[in-house]
Amino acid sequence: MLKIGLLAPFEEPVPPRKYGGTELVVYNLAEELTRLGHDVTLFASRDSTTSAKLYPCVDKAIRVLPEARNQVTRTALNYLGLAKAVVEIRNNHFDIIHNHFGWQLLLLKDLIDFPIVTTLHGTLLEPTEQYMHGIFKKGPFISISNAQRRHGPNFEYVATVYNGIQLERFEFNDKPDNYLLFLGRMNPQKGPEYAIQIAKQTKQKLIIAGKIDPVDQAYFEQTVKPLINNKQIVFVGEVGHSKKVALLKRAKALLSPIQWDEPFGLTNIEAMAYGTPVLTIGRGSLPEIIEDGVTGYLCKTVKDIAAKVPYIDKLDRVACRQAVEKKFSARQMALNYVAAYERVIGQQRR
Repeated sequence: MLKIGLLAPFEEPVPPRKYGGTELVVYNLAEELTRLGHDVTLFASRDSTTSAKLYPCVDKAIRVLPEARNQVTRTALNYLGLAKAVVEIRNNHFDIIHNHFGWQLLLLKDLIDFPIVTTLHGTLLEPTEQYMHGIFKKGPFISISNAQRRHGPNFEYVATVYNGIQLERFEFNDKPDNYLLFLGRMNPQKGPEYAIQIAKQTKQKLIIAGKIDPVDQAYFEQTVKPLINNKQIVFVGEVGHSKKVALLKRAKALLSPIQWDEPFGLTNIEAMAYGTPVLTIGRGSLPEIIEDGVTGYLCKTVKDIAAKVPYIDKLDRVACRQAVEKKFSARQMALNYVAAYERVIGQQRR
């Protein structure tokens, strides 16, 4: 049995009420590690829910706080929570600290006497992320896809561990409704305007669900919103788990016309767990997740995705579910992380 400290971001509760991919992964990991018999402490916001021990670092998830509308205050609240976590870690014993917070913890790593391993959840293309993680390039780091490493090739990695989901929360469905789905942030990298273009070109109904961050508000208003008519193209906004379940489960396909190197993309495996195939651009991690012609289509361009829409029915929804069961379950993720922990602990002992 290992004594493990999981440090989550504080922006959302664990698990998130709506959007929050990292927080959902941390929740799944905490639950599975606890089921495996490990002693787990989760450092997160007080409004989090977990079977592990919860140490609240902030009273409430930071994104919902009125004062967090000011970016400087928002950053300060995160550092206050981080400082509280570090004090508690120093006052206890852990076999390993698993950092999901980011490079900010690494600034304080010399204050912690236990091994630290950091999962890189975001893109290393972002200049600040690449620069700051590069300062601590000896890590050790865990990547969430092999493709993610291309933008940090000189970092010291101990493993690639794919994100995993709790399969019992995803009921397979082999009788989809007649609509396509786009589920993701309203951000140019995710390509919602291209999903609309595909739907219009192929005369398909499209439902769009996603969060609009303040930084993306102008993009949404100017580029995406004018294309929405709430008849053929329906926008439902940010959704919680139950609504997301209904949308993903009944869609005949998920459209993911990404315009960047996606580090992972949790929505893709959630869709596949219901049996819903994914039509996407074959960039970043997507070739590691989607098997072309089996669980979806990996395309080179948006035009190519549109050309594949008439062939959705040729994809086997059972194969989509089986792929997730084999590679992307929360249990498999937890087992892979435990193997990585033991590797890091062994290296530090040597």
